[in-house]
Amino acid sequence: MNGAELVLHTLQQHNIDSVFGYPGGAIMPIYDALYDSEINHYLCRHEQGAGFAALGYARSSGKTGVCFATSGPGATNLITALADAKLDSVPLVAITGQVASQVMGTDAFQEVDVLGLSLTVTKHSFLVESVEQLADTLKAAIALAHDGRPGPVLVDIPKDIQLAHIDGKELDEEMLDEKPLINNAPANYNAQPQHAPQLMTTTPDPSDLSKRLQQAAKLMSDAQRPLLYIGGGVHMAKAKEEFNALLNAAKWPVVSTLKALGTVATDYPLDLGMLGMHGSQAANYTVQACDLLMCIGARFDDRVTGKLDEFAADATVIHCDIDAAEINKLRAADVAFVEPFKHLLPQLTAGLLASNDKQIDLTPWQQQVESWQRTYAWNYDQVSTATPNAQEDDGVTSKIDGPHFLKQLSDTLPSNKVVCCDVGQHQMWVAQHMQFAQPSDHLTSGGLGTMGFGLPAAIGAQLARTGDTVVAVSGDGSFMMNVQELATIKRFGLPVKIIIMDNSRLGMVKQWQELFFDKRFSHTDLSDNPDFVQLAAAFDIPGLTIDSSQDIPQALEAMLSWQGAFLLHVKINETDNVWPLVPPNRPNHEMLTELTQ
Repeated sequence: MNGAELVLHTLQQHNIDSVFGYPGGAIMPIYDALYDSEINHYLCRHEQGAGFAALGYARSSGKTGVCFATSGPGATNLITALADAKLDSVPLVAITGQVASQVMGTDAFQEVDVLGLSLTVTKHSFLVESVEQLADTLKAAIALAHDGRPGPVLVDIPKDIQLAHIDGKELDEEMLDEKPLINNAPANYNAQPQHAPQLMTTTPDPSDLSKRLQQAAKLMSDAQRPLLYIGGGVHMAKAKEEFNALLNAAKWPVVSTLKALGTVATDYPLDLGMLGMHGSQAANYTVQACDLLMCIGARFDDRVTGKLDEFAADATVIHCDIDAAEINKLRAADVAFVEPFKHLLPQLTAGLLASNDKQIDLTPWQQQVESWQRTYAWNYDQVSTATPNAQEDDGVTSKIDGPHFLKQLSDTLPSNKVVCCDVGQHQMWVAQHMQFAQPSDHLTSGGLGTMGFGLPAAIGAQLARTGDTVVAVSGDGSFMMNVQELATIKRFGLPVKIIIMDNSRLGMVKQWQELFFDKRFSHTDLSDNPDFVQLAAAFDIPGLTIDSSQDIPQALEAMLSWQGAFLLHVKINETDNVWPLVPPNRPNHEMLTELTQ
């Protein structure tokens, strides 16, 4: 076989049956091999769309996302998706074509140093130097994408290597070996490329695990105001069951990052939802008041902590993570664990249960947290009884309230759902007002905050979970970023439901301009948007526009009962903002709310 055929053969050997991509000159041999391959290739209409579709496929299913692109602009268009996967720890393998080896370095047509460009946004990048190296490199890339903290890996393959021949029979036995190639990777593989050496000195010594478990058990039993703070790492470790066993044993309040929503069992009474810049008031007050903060699978991100020096300032910290680089990076840990959560969490639970007789009565703390929950609960009743299309004092017509709409959407969707969210005000409202049974049911761009993520991610999710209801929730600004992927939905007949929450503004930027830039609304007016329903109709996708709260139930029924793709255009108030909001460089308890404005 030739190198191109070997690429597809290797992917199949690793049970990868779906890839997303866009062809071009330097990757044409691989696309020629696809012509006779059993691998399902999904043509997207932009390489960034292909990258995000692969992300949506991976995040909704737990499988490896794979995308293809050609050299030059094809590869550079993937960079944003790679960065998104890096910051959100998503297993992604990007395979790019490169100009032929003999013209590399000559500024050949569509030649770009994608290896160099990608180094900071991948776990590792490979440039294949010979066809004999190709299979081992691909094996290493697939293993690396999942090993430890998941992330993206790029494999750049010159065109001549795709065309070069190799004896495939001799490779079959070796390629069926399921052991990761981490220790036998090509010479240019660095085992920990993303970790600075000095950070590794903070790694807990594995030999004293028993001692650290004892220390953690004592801290847990001595705490008067303990709190669990969890991130996406719990779900990625497939440790939801073990985590909820710990939670039920501890009976502590719990707060979640954006990526962790859906980890806590839906009936747990002290689940405070998301914390941080747009977290609930109850969550942020609880964090600031706790005396023990156990962080599991989260990284003390700036959107979570607010002013770092005052984040849970009185708390002792237990930090559990799979990535040693996160320990002591932003917040010093009193006790730290770098262990697989499937094994660590049961040990922490056992330690807590063993010290139950020494544990302080948590009733006063639990009652205080419950009081905050009641006081600051979301209030939908006032909105739902408001007169539709009423004239406000300033003459602006009142449209649909975003949180109220999303709460109704959440209550209406079936349990087998995936919500793929774009970035902006609607993203925070989804996190605040919708409920998820699993983190894999809620896909959004967390660390990078990429507009245009939602629609292509929904394509990948729908292909990964063909029997489930997949909804893309987008704003009018984000939707236009990758609107071309409507063509992909049409081509493959995907029943993706698309919701555009339209305030004719670049909403989140407008909100910051209003609050922190003296209402100088610079280039955030999108009132010249197209007619979104007509736009969808051009791709044979039916749609509906609503602007009254009374229309919501019928509109949701129309969308969800339609067998194919459907676009629901929801007009919301351009003056509405996301509350609460922690201002820049302020601690989390100093939240701005609608009442303080």
